[in-house]
Amino acid sequence: MLNSLIERFGLQVQSVRDVENSHSSTVYKCTLLNGDIVFLKIPYTKLKWQRELEAYEFLKGRVAIPEMLDYWSGDDVCPGAFLLSELKGKPLTTDVSPTVAFQVGVLQATMHTVSPPVGKLLTGIQNEFPNWSHFIEKQFYSFAEDVITVVDEHLYRKAIEKFEEMKQQLPPHDGPSFVHMDFRPANIIIDGDQVSGMIDFESVRFGSTEIDFTKLNRDFLSFNPAFYEAFQEGYKSIRPLIDLETVLPFYSFIDAFNSIGWSKRRGIEKNAIFLEENLAKLKTLVM
Repeated sequence: MLNSLIERFGLQVQSVRDVENSHSSTVYKCTLLNGDIVFLKIPYTKLKWQRELEAYEFLKGRVAIPEMLDYWSGDDVCPGAFLLSELKGKPLTTDVSPTVAFQVGVLQATMHTVSPPVGKLLTGIQNEFPNWSHFIEKQFYSFAEDVITVVDEHLYRKAIEKFEEMKQQLPPHDGPSFVHMDFRPANIIIDGDQVSGMIDFESVRFGSTEIDFTKLNRDFLSFNPAFYEAFQEGYKSIRPLIDLETVLPFYSFIDAFNSIGWSKRRGIEKNAIFLEENLAKLKTLVM
């Protein structure tokens, strides 16, 4: 498949390597003979391919993202592929200054200013905002079918009870906005002390902004109070910020729960560490 895509896109390749931290799609970093770097991305499903294609259309010129150089709509074997430019830098880590956290806030808030297009039929990116509570509940109980096969009955029952209790305490939803659904450090690229942009739009929706803070808080903001404060300042320089203290506990809980279900679906053995991490979090949050 890789060689056929290289040929299809007419690439003169010097070297190719797999990109780490790509949990769903298959991504290759290609160094061309002229020294340029491009990325070949094969989404996990056709729907994810369609979401990604539409996301590049909506976000181009509005939010810092790679340039889509070319794409292929796929066939019976492959769901499709993209040829993407390089965002200079590397994925976000906690080894940065609060200045970077401020820029991450600006980046996310800018994305959240993107609203559903008027008069355009959406074929990949669904507008879930009108029924946001149902969307969250549907996702939760879908993953519950997998979670129940992994965790003990007592923990499962307590988790269900906690979900039903906590969902009643959420404030009014904020949107409709373009939400990434996987806004985490691996998908945020920085170059020194500058944020270059964001990547990976396979899971995007139009929905409530509240869902987009969970993974960023889990993997970045919670490591340093200065990050948390600077991020909020950056975000609020673009648009109002919801009450994170109210929504984060709920979404952190369902993130742990759903991640257990995701690990079961994608294979317990290869996702064993991720599964155990989220199982430990769930026990802490529920028991």
